[in-house]
Parts: sequence; structure tokens; C-alpha cells
Amino acid sequence: MTATTPGATTLEEEILARPLVEQAPVREFFATSPPGEGAPIAVVIPAYNEEPTVGAVVRGIPREIGGKAVEVIVVVDGSDDRTAEEARAAGALVCDVPHNRGQGLIFMLGYWLAFKRGAEYIATTDADGQYDETEFDRVLEPILAGNADFVNGSRRLGTELTTDPMRHAGVIFFGFVMSTLIRQRITDPASGMRAFRTIVTQTVKLEQIQYQTSELLISTAMNGFKISEVATTMRDRPQGATLTKKGPNLLYGMRFARAILLTFIRERKAARTRLRSEKTQNS
Repeated sequence: MTATTPGATTLEEEILARPLVEQAPVREFFATSPPGEGAPIAVVIPAYNEEPTVGAVVRGIPREIGGKAVEVIVVVDGSDDRTAEEARAAGALVCDVPHNRGQGLIFMLGYWLAFKRGAEYIATTDADGQYDETEFDRVLEPILAGNADFVNGSRRLGTELTTDPMRHAGVIFFGFVMSTLIRQRITDPASGMRAFRTIVTQTVKLEQIQYQTSELLISTAMNGFKISEVATTMRDRPQGATLTKKGPNLLYGMRFARAILLTFIRERKAARTRLRSEKTQNS
């Protein structure tokens, strides 16, 4: 263990502060992928029982974008198939969590692993092959150029090849709701393809166990980070991919709406607290 300055937190202390089930996988991850030795860009992929598709997704991700090296971190969420093995074979760094925790918590862990590895930028995609990994250049370009802190991929600005009309209607509806709440046009609030400066995840509050896509987007906007959208492609799940894990459309929509509402209320309250504090300091 390297020496630390008085009062500093060691890596072991940070690991011990994480939920109990994550401690052993995190130690194993850092044993082969030490902190501070990562690429400037980390693509974080949560994966739950995606053995048929995760390898192709990992191999499809460019290993250099904008002149910066890229590494892929797959966080396996309690899979009972060969997802971890397929991801490793394709060249990803893998943190294999033994119990299913929910995509939100798995994303939080992935963001932290990328941060500890030294990533300056984080991008995300799904492990089921619905997104076009070659479009990461387009997603990251505004951030690398210094024109955005967070870029959201949008199937509505690009190409939507999915065949579920209810999901399509939901994207439009929730895009309108979110745009109204944060006063910025968002066309695809449920996109799994996005990128952001690592500082975003070290600044905003994240606590949603499952529906973190909306939480991260709202929290980022309401903390003053600059957001933009770019056109991306979303396909139907490829042959052999596992069935959707989001549940029936109505139930998914209700839970997604709840995550949006709770996040907005929390962030609005935090913004008002910050404003009162600033007024007090300036008086």
C-alpha cells in the first residue's frame, strides 16, 4: 500500500466503506487493474446475464477516441451465466459482483472504479447490443472539445430501429416531462449511451438503485453542468440476447416517473439550500 498524507483515505478504507457485497470483487478488480493506471476514457458497462452479446459489445468499442486511449470496464451484476468470462475474453476489465444489486448501484460502482483508475471521461452503453458502439466518437466529441460536460445519445435525433410502440411513446412523453422540469430540451431521457466528464459523478448525488439514467441526467442539469444531445442509433435486441429486464411497460413507466419526480424534488430542495447559503454568505 502506498503511503498517504495525514488524514487521507487509503484505498482499503474506501473499499471497506462500500456495501459489504462489493468489497471482495473490488479488491479482486484492483489486484489486476491497479488504481491510477487506467486510460483517459473509460466505457462502463453494467451486465446481467448477457453472455450471448457482451463480447461483441466490448469488441465493438474503439480503443482510441479523439487521440485518447479507451478502456472498457464491465461490472457484472450477479449473473449466473458466463457474462464475466465473455467480457474478459473480449478485452474488458471485469468486476464480478456475485449478487444482483440493480443497475443503479452497479453504475455507481463502475463510475467509482473508472475514477480510481484515473479516467478523465466516462461513457456508458448497454451490454445487450442495442447501441452502435462506433458512435462513441460522436458522443464524446463535444466533451473532448470542451463544449459540454455531459452528452446524451438520442435515438429520436438519430435512428430508432426498435419495434415497441409503447416504449417509443414513453420516450416522447418522458422527454417532454424532463425537458419541462429542467428547462432544457431532452429528447431521449432513457438513453443508455452517454458520456460525461468524470467530475460529474464526483459532484452529483446518486442514490437510485435501478432507474439511474433519469437521476443522473436531472442531477447533472440541476448542478449547473452543460448538457448536449447527439444523434445515436438504437436497435432491437439482437438474436440470442436475453429478454428485457425492465418489466411490463406500465410498471416500468410508473417506476421511471417516480425516479424523475423524486430526483427533481431532491435537487430542487438542494438548489434552494445552496441559494440561501450564498445569500447568507453575501449579506
